[in-house]
Amino acid sequence: MVWLLMFLLLVLLGVAKTTDTLTDLEYIAGKLVFYQVEGNATYIRSSGQLASDVPIETMFEFFDPQKNFSTECCSYTWDLGNGEVIQGTEPVVRYHYHQSGNYTLRLKVGVNMTKHAPLITGVYSTDVQVLDTIKQIKLKGSSNYEVSQNTTLTFYVDGSPPMWVCWSFLPSCVQDTTGGCTLTMLYENTLRLSHTFTSAGVHCLEISIRNDISKLHTSFSLDVRRNDVHIFFILFCAAALAATISFAAVVVCRPRRRSRSQICASSNATFLKNQHCDGQSMSLLNFSTVERSDKEPLLLQYGTLYSS
Repeated sequence: MVWLLMFLLLVLLGVAKTTDTLTDLEYIAGKLVFYQVEGNATYIRSSGQLASDVPIETMFEFFDPQKNFSTECCSYTWDLGNGEVIQGTEPVVRYHYHQSGNYTLRLKVGVNMTKHAPLITGVYSTDVQVLDTIKQIKLKGSSNYEVSQNTTLTFYVDGSPPMWVCWSFLPSCVQDTTGGCTLTMLYENTLRLSHTFTSAGVHCLEISIRNDISKLHTSFSLDVRRNDVHIFFILFCAAALAATISFAAVVVCRPRRRSRSQICASSNATFLKNQHCDGQSMSLLNFSTVERSDKEPLLLQYGTLYSS
């Protein structure tokens, strides 16, 4: 009787255990893991952000600590969200998205425990964001600039925003020992930087850009020159100022000329009759060269001498 009771107890425990296991199997536990291989590097995209035009490997990992499942018992239907559906018996699918955008990936898992057991299914859905990798940074416009001029540099970034940008200008291309840079957020594909160069020569611009799936570092060489127009203008202003000062000095320092009225009124002259000065009958002016110490008649008049 004891052995019979123990046998019945073991049978009941086995049925209960089987029932509990089947109850758990109504909800197939697992997760989706994304892998992308670029060159020799393999990236795990656990955040659901993928790179476009890069091979993707998505794996469904069972949560099966009791080893109730085997890979041969399951079927997988992958709906990639771009109109493509892939079916198979492996928990792995390989594909890639050609265009960037937002997609919803759906996976339907079917499990057959026995030939007579009903099919257990589980459906998994996750949103994925496909981004373009940052392939290049292109400078638009000339690479020649001038000193002391507020300059705007425009770049085209080939990649999907949003992107983090870290940039720094290096005079004479000397590396910054502090390693500092200016960090900004870019929400479009056009990057504009404003800068004023303080010295002539070759300058370097270091730019590092990254988004959620890629990053790129590049450097640009910029030729900075002095403005020849400004130098010519300064020289022209200096020459004009010198000419103005010279003209003023000549005007101030040159001797003054006497007018005809001043000449006629001079007391140090000899006059001759029958000559006209300023339209009047006057004597002709004849300057005397006699020094002040010599005595000379003030006026000599030729004519008949009358005695009183």
